[in-house]
Amino acid sequence: MDGIGVSVSIEVYRDAWGVPHLRAADPDELAFAQGRVTAHDRAWQLEVERHRAQGTTAAFLGAAEVAWDTFARRSRLADTARRCFERLERDDPDTAAWVRAYVAGVNDGLTEGAGRAPEFAETGLTPGRWEPWTPLAVWLTTHILFAGFPTKLWREEVARRLGEEWTELFATDGPGTSGSNGWLVAGERTASGAALIAGDPHRFIEAPGVYQQIRLACPSYDVVGIAVPGIPGLAHFGHTGPLAWAITNAMSDYQDLYRERLRRLPDGGIEAYGPEGHRPATAHRETIEVAGGDPVVIEVVETDRGPVIIGLDDEPAGEAPEDAPWEAVSLRYPPRVTGELGFGVLPALLRARTVADVDTALDGWIEPVNVVLAADTRGGLLHRVAGHVPVRHRANSLRIVPAWDPAHAWQDAPAPLPRAEVDGHAVMANARGLAAPLGIEFAPPHRAARIDALLGASAEWTPEAMTAVHRDTDNPSAARLLAAVDRAGVPGPDGAGSPAALSPAASAVRERLLGWDRRMDADSVDAGLYAAVRGAVVRRLAAHEAFAALREPAPYPEVFRPWLALGPRVAYALETLLVAGPVPAGDVDRIVREALDEVGAGEPPAAWGVTHRLAPWQALPDPDDAQWPGLGGDHDCVLSTSSVPGWTDRSARASAARYVWDLADRERSGWIVPFGASGVPGDPHRDDQLPLWLRGELAPVTTDWQNLTKEQG
Repeated sequence: MDGIGVSVSIEVYRDAWGVPHLRAADPDELAFAQGRVTAHDRAWQLEVERHRAQGTTAAFLGAAEVAWDTFARRSRLADTARRCFERLERDDPDTAAWVRAYVAGVNDGLTEGAGRAPEFAETGLTPGRWEPWTPLAVWLTTHILFAGFPTKLWREEVARRLGEEWTELFATDGPGTSGSNGWLVAGERTASGAALIAGDPHRFIEAPGVYQQIRLACPSYDVVGIAVPGIPGLAHFGHTGPLAWAITNAMSDYQDLYRERLRRLPDGGIEAYGPEGHRPATAHRETIEVAGGDPVVIEVVETDRGPVIIGLDDEPAGEAPEDAPWEAVSLRYPPRVTGELGFGVLPALLRARTVADVDTALDGWIEPVNVVLAADTRGGLLHRVAGHVPVRHRANSLRIVPAWDPAHAWQDAPAPLPRAEVDGHAVMANARGLAAPLGIEFAPPHRAARIDALLGASAEWTPEAMTAVHRDTDNPSAARLLAAVDRAGVPGPDGAGSPAALSPAASAVRERLLGWDRRMDADSVDAGLYAAVRGAVVRRLAAHEAFAALREPAPYPEVFRPWLALGPRVAYALETLLVAGPVPAGDVDRIVREALDEVGAGEPPAAWGVTHRLAPWQALPDPDDAQWPGLGGDHDCVLSTSSVPGWTDRSARASAARYVWDLADRERSGWIVPFGASGVPGDPHRDDQLPLWLRGELAPVTTDWQNLTKEQG
């Protein structure tokens, strides 16, 4: 079996939802089984992710993917994965062998899995071969944009165009974007006397889903959890029986952008100007194949800071290249610097039996930086940050910094990682809190505060009651806009803000909103009305002359555009912009009145779920867009379903999974993904979990082997 010495005595079982439950003789054989069953269930997804990591997606998906492929190659994702795997082989050969076993399983099952997936024939793609480093490359690709370094490009543009004083105006503390929820209730506050852990990671929703329910059992351990397809083990969410753990994004800042001064040498090489003067940069060319188009040749350059990802195509032409320097931007990120990704933590988590085991294992975690909650049946509780955050000048976290200034170098040792005691319960929801010393921008406090308040209302928590928390649609971020709506009916000194200044229809909209219960339920017409007014306010704010300088497209690659568009930035910063910023308060009040007039004069808005529909990403888009259902929730609700107010109510980001881990009885636990266990069109388990997911329900976790169905062959 690829020379890894795995003797195969694997058993594959399925529960009623098609979730694979795997048994094997040892951890390596079990890793092989996990790789093989994932290839069987998710072959198309695995191959798309492998190609994304290598920067080769345009070869079968077409010219639209050239921007991503260029970024993947220039940021050296695959090469970094190779480096990290080489170090893993040197420092931790047992984990390296375990990863190799997983890859061997993928390769063993990929041809059969591809035969079940019609996307291969549709695109003409032939299943390829996974290398031992491919899972590391997939992990890097999945998380390279997780820390949001493109936000530094946005701040750079705000400072340059709007003014230094507004650099942090659009910080996510103000508006909020979707993140993840997680919470732990200690045994002293549950009905069973054992701890409960619950939550849901909020990710861009993809079909097939970005998470995979699975069970991994061998003589060393028996763990149920939620895996990332293409990655062995259970990195994020798991329940071993005596122990359970979960994570959310810590919102830490651990990637830097450096302004480089480059010059071309007569021999074609490149030098970069750093703290020690001009030093050689590595440079080579790569060709991106494009389905239906001409190949694209790009240059890949790396300085002492890191790979150059912006500006390589801006080199000036001239007869003497060495006399025509130009500026570019390089990216520095921990795995590229250290050659470590933290994969040794993955098998350690599977073996863990206590929170002390988890705590020790997580000391080796690198990327992404997470907040972790864990509990065990001995009463142990854990609440800490895990990951690698470099120590450097604060300016590095805000903007692009000069490569030639030694003040912006990283210190040798990373930052210490915060931890906290759990007093009754603990909440992690991307808000400023435990991880505050490690970041700049965090989600607003709304979700964290709401979950905290709900948990504080009972001391008899059960798994069923925990599931209800997932469904909460209260929208606290609406408060500031509703206050502005209220002001629209208060007479001003000149009468401009009097009720008479509003049309009868606008006044009726105002009265309905002021009586609204603030819940973003899918069937709520008032929630739809609120969303319509909010959208109208956002559009008018974005069109205000105060933001005119930010309307021109930023001069950065296409892959960063989601971070650089003014409209979404205003939408996500609405709470802040209603009370602060360059738009005068009087203009804000006028904009709100105009929005009420606009909505009042138009067709009555439909219920929220009519327009707030799921919009999952698919490598091959499905022409049947009408199949995607309406949703409740909003980006600052516990039931977090993000859209871009003012531009679209469609939701591309939501709960990519939900779970409740019961430490009293693992079979009282529950889990759900948006679609199903299979990624194969036409498979009965392709989307059979979607109705439960929409209702906020969980599928049961079944652990009794006698209640599972064994696969033959």
